[in-house]
Formats: sequence, C-alpha cells, structure tokens
Amino acid sequence: MGQSDRDLVLAIRAELAAIDPARPCDRAAESIGLGSALAAREAAVARLAVRLGRGTADAGRDLTDRRRTKHVRVLDQPGVPASGAAGSFDWASAPEHCRFAYLRGRFLARGSLSLASSRSHLEFVVAPGEAPVLAGWLAEIELPASWRIRRGRGVVTWKSSETVAMFLRRIGAGASLLELEARQVSRAMRGDMNRVINAESANLQRAVAAAGRQLEAIDVLEADGRLGEQPYVVRVVAEARRETPEATFAELAERLALHRSSVQRALERVERLALHPDDEDARPRRRGPNVPSVPSVRLARGGASASG
Repeated sequence: MGQSDRDLVLAIRAELAAIDPARPCDRAAESIGLGSALAAREAAVARLAVRLGRGTADAGRDLTDRRRTKHVRVLDQPGVPASGAAGSFDWASAPEHCRFAYLRGRFLARGSLSLASSRSHLEFVVAPGEAPVLAGWLAEIELPASWRIRRGRGVVTWKSSETVAMFLRRIGAGASLLELEARQVSRAMRGDMNRVINAESANLQRAVAAAGRQLEAIDVLEADGRLGEQPYVVRVVAEARRETPEATFAELAERLALHRSSVQRALERVERLALHPDDEDARPRRRGPNVPSVPSVRLARGGASASG
C-alpha cells in the first residue's frame, strides 16, 4: 500500500474518531465497541476514548498478554473478557443507530483497512468466539462478511470495495470516503481505458497485417494477369484496397457503395487465389448463354456478391 493510500486510511479513521455522538445510548454503544482494554497508537482514537469517558489501558494497568492489530494494541488480562466483546453488547434490542455506533467503535479498536493493489480489504481482528457472532450481526444489516480463525484470533473480513464503502458510509465516514470512491472510480476508468487501448491496438495490428497480405496478393494476381479475369466487384475492391491500404472493410464498402460482406469476400477471394492458383472455387465462372450479365451500375450499388 502506497503512502497516499496509507494517508487516506488514516484520514478515514481520524474522521470516524472525530464523530461525537449526540445520543447517550450511541456514546455508550461506541464505548462498548472500543472496549476497556484499548491502547491506541492513534491520537484521534485515544482522544475519542477520553471523550467517551474511557481511558486507555496503558494507564497504570498491569497487563501481561499483549496482542497487536494493524492500528491498535489490544491489552487483555488473562481470564478477563474485554468489554467490547460481542457478549457485552445487546445487539438484538439495540436500535440501528446504536448498532452502527458500536460497529464504529469496534472498527476503530479492532479494525484495519487496506487499499493495496487498487482493492479494498477491511477486517476485524477479534476473539475467536466473537468472530462468528460479529459476522452474523453484519449479515443481519445486509453487510455479509466471511470469518476464520487465524493464529488463534478470529478474523472477520470484507474484500468487496462496494461493501467496504457501504460500511464506512453507514458508520459515519464522509469526505474521506468520497476521496476513496473518487480514487476507485479513477482507477477503474484507467483500467477500462487501458483495456480499450489494448484492444484497439490489437485490432489495428491485425488490420495492418491483413492489408499487407491483401496488397501482396493483388500484386501477384496483377502480375500474372489473373486479376483482370476476376468479376467486376473483385476488381474494383482490389483497386480500392490498393489506393487506400489503411481503410477498413466498412470504409471500403461505403466508398464503393457495396455491402461490407461483399468487400470481405472479394478480398478473401484475392488472397485465396494468390495462395492457391488451382483452387476451383477461386476461379472465375463462365455464365451460361441464357444468363444475362449483371450491369456494372448494379454491381457498384452492392447488388452483386464477391463471387460474381
């Protein structure tokens, strides 16, 4: 994750930590989410804990077991459950605003956000027993997450950029989230533009290679006099190709007032006859005595096929 992405993550967390809930129940819910054993490495999270009336765990507490997440250090006393654990919050009876206040505190205490490789990855690192409970709660609010046990800790994870953005928006992120979404849109547009450019480049290379083959075939047929024996449509298409080597089938068809398929078949006939002089299908066919010839004007308007 680059420095700009790290700065954006810190800005999102600082914005969330700066929210001062107006409702007492929200303040209590967020305080429970932060937990009683929080030792914040971020000043904004430490200030939030003080505002909510809860000091950090570094203040004169003799704690023996220390574990770190990406943004905070969690200090637990052996045998004493953290107050932010799932069992200490009454999710079932809590209103929606209290639920999101709790989740905001839980994210600031136990959550991490990564924006590496143009993808959003958000996870909570919690106690093993809390992981399935938290994942179930998130599924209830239509934010389903996966969970697993990793090195003795429960990990609840989102890897969908849309889900991560929705969660951050619902817990209170604003301006910083707009910056995140703007970056994601910019990256998506660059990716789409690169794909379009690559596709156009590949198409152009194929068109140039095909035009080169067709010009060589036209020269071969003209050198041995077989081009003049071909039907009218084949001759005019060959002449147009020689005059405009860069033109596409559609451009040649528009110029000659022919169907695109007629132009394509005519040029395929030229290539096939140059490569296989004895190909019966590529030879001009004689018309029967009772079959009238097709006027050139009709041919020019697209009334004849490439095979004559």
